[in-house]
Amino acid sequence: MRDSRPAPGATDARDPATADTGWWREAVVYQVYVRSFADSDGDGLGDVGGLRARLPHLVDLGVDALWINPWYPSPMADGGYDVADYRDVEPAFGTLADAEELLAEAHAAGLRVLLDVVPNHSSDAHPWFREALAGSAAARARFVFRPGRGPAGAEPPNDWESAFGGPAWTRTHAADGTPGDWYLHLFAPGQPDFDWTNPEVREDFVRTLRFWFDRGVDGFRIDVAHGLVKTEGLPDADLPPGADRSHPHPAWDQDGVHEIYREWRRIADSYDPPRVFVAEAWVRSSERLADYLRPDELHTAFQFDFLRAPWRADLLRSVAEEALAAAARVGAPSTWVLSNHDVPRHVTRYARPQPEAVLDLDAYREHSSGQVPDLATGLRRARAAALLMLALPGTAYVYQGEELGLEEVEDLPDALRQDPVWVQSGFTDPGRDGCRVPLPWTGEGPSLGFSPSGAGRPWLPQPPHWAGLAVDVQRDDPASVLSLYRDALRLRREHLLGRDDVAFPPAAPGVLVLRRGDVEVTVNTTAEPVALPAGRLLLASTPLGDGGLLPADAAAWTTRG
Repeated sequence: MRDSRPAPGATDARDPATADTGWWREAVVYQVYVRSFADSDGDGLGDVGGLRARLPHLVDLGVDALWINPWYPSPMADGGYDVADYRDVEPAFGTLADAEELLAEAHAAGLRVLLDVVPNHSSDAHPWFREALAGSAAARARFVFRPGRGPAGAEPPNDWESAFGGPAWTRTHAADGTPGDWYLHLFAPGQPDFDWTNPEVREDFVRTLRFWFDRGVDGFRIDVAHGLVKTEGLPDADLPPGADRSHPHPAWDQDGVHEIYREWRRIADSYDPPRVFVAEAWVRSSERLADYLRPDELHTAFQFDFLRAPWRADLLRSVAEEALAAAARVGAPSTWVLSNHDVPRHVTRYARPQPEAVLDLDAYREHSSGQVPDLATGLRRARAAALLMLALPGTAYVYQGEELGLEEVEDLPDALRQDPVWVQSGFTDPGRDGCRVPLPWTGEGPSLGFSPSGAGRPWLPQPPHWAGLAVDVQRDDPASVLSLYRDALRLRREHLLGRDDVAFPPAAPGVLVLRRGDVEVTVNTTAEPVALPAGRLLLASTPLGDGGLLPADAAAWTTRG
């Protein structure tokens, strides 16, 4: 059994007795995509029972909390981000009683639990939207309905595009087929946007927050936190061809969202201990992101520039420095992430020639189109990137399977793809299913331990070679990715927690050096080995070379203490 006690003077985010109010500032949070984590009943879909059974894996890994992607009732038009009922559990995943048992078991194991709240839009199966389509004026006012433009209103109300491809508007029709108004959906047509100027929408989400907080949920990740408020009048975006997130858009990152989050913060602070939030906010600068983290708003927000940065020391350093400075301006920690359920896994991103700049993910896919990934190189870089991320001050998120070194599954059969991006892009963008393939728990069986013995295959097929990456195969291998993550989390607690000092000393081209207290992190993004500073080696992403040199695409933690 590992000694998981914190270093002297540090707090342990997993000990509610010592860190109720500030645990989130340095926590490591494990992201659970429920459908693909573990299946307890043999139907090929992950569920709450499977998560409960696999909690020991998270405890052994050494994380402090878990974030669970939406587990609410849903038609699954967008993997659960189309919510039909915010205050219940999807029957395919279990029951509300199962969820309450999970919360109790996780807390007993020292793990906090964050859920996912989806406030920008609902499902078209939500009772409110069904009432709206049936003609209820009160229900329609909770969503964004507008008359069309052009002859007979046949054109969408503005030029906004869906984030998944195609127009962001769908026209309604009466029972006799007569065309009517259009409704806004910034994502799939099955995800109508709420109108957050309507007080009933605000009040209902307050009820949702309290519903789960009262059951012991420790906080929420806020989906599309930069949405919700749109520019009055819904003007055209008028974006130039090839525009990326650096261009302002009337649907995103409007100043009015901050009033909403100030109200949510007051609710979270009214609990003992206070509940917390992490924002998914794709905004155009670290300075804009920091606005969400002011002391009376949200606690944390994902630093996506770090995720989007290529494997280049200068860009990784500049992104980290900028993010830390912007967050410090409002007294908040930075929140680091390398992969999640919406982006290609970083093993594969790092397995191709690296771009010269930080890219939007759409641009990354265009950049990498037709390039065969070198997964061995990608894995070396991913191991090193993990040591960099886990050494940075602030919160870190680990996406399920990242601790196993899983890559993006890019050759899924088209007939099995379920992501709406695949359809809405006109079958040109494969979408996000490749990072959502069910986890391998054992090296044998038709589902590699994802489902019970004797069950069929999971909802998405696993590559056969994942048998060698399964949890039970890696658990006792000291050279495995799983062991690297376990060791890094232990050493993070022992040497880094509670130390706010951070510096980036000068380094050779292609090398990044990060110093926190007595720990120095060296990251080599070059093709040649480099020397490490004098001191004791704590951990390296790969064995050192002759003379103790740090190999190419590797990272190491050393200490002078």
